[in-house]
Amino acid sequence: MNERRDPPKPASPKPAAPLDGEARPTTGRLRKLDSLDAARYAPAAPERPAAGGEREAAPRRGGDNAAERKPAARRERGERAAGPREGAGRERSARGSGPRSDGARSGAPRSAGPRSAGPYSGARKPGQRDGAPRGEGAGRAASERRRDGAAPAGAARTGAARPGAKPRPPAARGPGRERDADPYARFRHEHPAVPALPADDGHPGARVRAIAARTLDAVLHRGRSLKAELAAALPALADPRDRALVEAICFAVLRQPLKFEAALNEWMSRALTPRDGELRALLMAGLAQLDPMQLPAHAALDASVQAARLLGRAHQAGLVNALLRRAQRDGLPATDPRHSHWPSWLRGMLRKDWPEHYEAILAHSALVPPMWLRVHRARGSREDYRQRLAEAGLDAAARDDLVDALRLDVPQAVAALPGFADGAVSVQDASAQRVADALAPAPAARVLDACAAPGGKSAHLLERDGSLRLTALDVDAARLQRVRATLARAGFDDGRAQLHAADAADLDAWWDGAPFDAVLLDAPCSATGIVRRQPDVVLHRRESDIAALSLLQARLLDALWRTLAPGGVLVYATCSILKAENEDQVRAFLARTDDARIDALGPAFGHDREVGRQRLPGEDGGDGFFYARLRRAG
Repeated sequence: MNERRDPPKPASPKPAAPLDGEARPTTGRLRKLDSLDAARYAPAAPERPAAGGEREAAPRRGGDNAAERKPAARRERGERAAGPREGAGRERSARGSGPRSDGARSGAPRSAGPRSAGPYSGARKPGQRDGAPRGEGAGRAASERRRDGAAPAGAARTGAARPGAKPRPPAARGPGRERDADPYARFRHEHPAVPALPADDGHPGARVRAIAARTLDAVLHRGRSLKAELAAALPALADPRDRALVEAICFAVLRQPLKFEAALNEWMSRALTPRDGELRALLMAGLAQLDPMQLPAHAALDASVQAARLLGRAHQAGLVNALLRRAQRDGLPATDPRHSHWPSWLRGMLRKDWPEHYEAILAHSALVPPMWLRVHRARGSREDYRQRLAEAGLDAAARDDLVDALRLDVPQAVAALPGFADGAVSVQDASAQRVADALAPAPAARVLDACAAPGGKSAHLLERDGSLRLTALDVDAARLQRVRATLARAGFDDGRAQLHAADAADLDAWWDGAPFDAVLLDAPCSATGIVRRQPDVVLHRRESDIAALSLLQARLLDALWRTLAPGGVLVYATCSILKAENEDQVRAFLARTDDARIDALGPAFGHDREVGRQRLPGEDGGDGFFYARLRRAG
């Protein structure tokens, strides 16, 4: 008798070795850290009584379990070998005849039949051939069905969880998940509320470190936004110096997280558990205070140890003290400069787009940027304000190609800037200030700022020419209030600027039909040019975001072009350094828009990309930025 043999399984392909410059970080990388135990927070499935006609599955004996662990295909071969061959045809006919019997799934009892109690008792689907899997889980081993949550063949499926079973987190598996989906999405929004920190007047610095640790834990392990977490945490600190220190610690850690993670991995004999995310964040905050912040070691160590007690981890305070003292004594271990916390897909795009600048982009994105100021020219000259800074003990530098800008190499709190509250000066990066130079609207022109929040570019345009008739849009009404506040601080709350909360691409929702002489589209983008200012961007960004953002940018370009008067100018700008969002986007727009022409921009706007100019992070102290000036023919 010939025995049927299963075809050999193909060997699984070996993963490709990482490319040069894409070396993976050491074991224990934060993005791979299962920081939360999802099963603890998932609600258990409610028990329900067996429906009428259903029989509860009887407890299985050890021998039955052993039999069920045999693969179904092997049991089928054994039955075929033991039974007479001449009865096989009749058996198949009997199995396929009669009404469909989904028994346990529908709540009705299984129909009796020649093989109703066997492993293949499920009815065939219409058109299903013999030998194909019959019903859910029929062709799999019982252990596989139990692992996936399916009931054993022949047992009633009541929908209730097995007694003592560990509840599964929702969406923990499934073929429909996006390939580059966030692996921690199912854990977020299920984390229990964090208890408030107790008052500790004896160690004021400990509270600062504890708040920084909790903020870092939320960003690194729970995917929260750094800006949002700081906005919620900082009001608990009355002293502006304490608030500034929390921000500085968080930024120092998030710009180079692998540097501190490598030290923990090398020095700790046993890795921290996933539930120790808060402790891990506190340790990284402590290391960052020693290097690169260079704070006094005794203050950093003592406050961090006390912070561990504030966080309810008094039993781990000795560990904090030992690790930070080792860092003080030995310094942090050297790390491979090619290692980066940027995701591999994003590093691959950077290497492809900017092969000669790839390493410089990563290096500059990990540095502390200078502070750029924009002087309100209607409130005084740049030199006058520079003198005010000097009187306050602040040394500022000026550039000839940025007529309103001053640079502070050591960032300051805005409260320390003379005249900030009165609108005499604003904080705006040098690359963002060049947008007004690129647009350069004529006096009294009708101007649209299509994605205006937080309002710095609108204010800059009005500071240069108060006769402009400006319309500012933002899709988020809350963010539009920030535009209103920015314009009010600069003295433009007199009605000369019209503000609308609307989708810029939905023209019927806001446009009155009167064309604009100049349109500024500072488009939503990946923000890869400002990672040094928003270091958590690369922790949250997904590869699919780039395609989605490109579609949104194209939609905005096509819609806003209709609002532009013949002969008018549209400036397309992003804080991205990816070609897909910048030059490729503009080239595609020119190809489908017959009346669009490129107006050339000068070398001050960065690298020539034929359809625009690109600045990279750190060049002349500015952020990464793209500019394209488009003119409508006619």
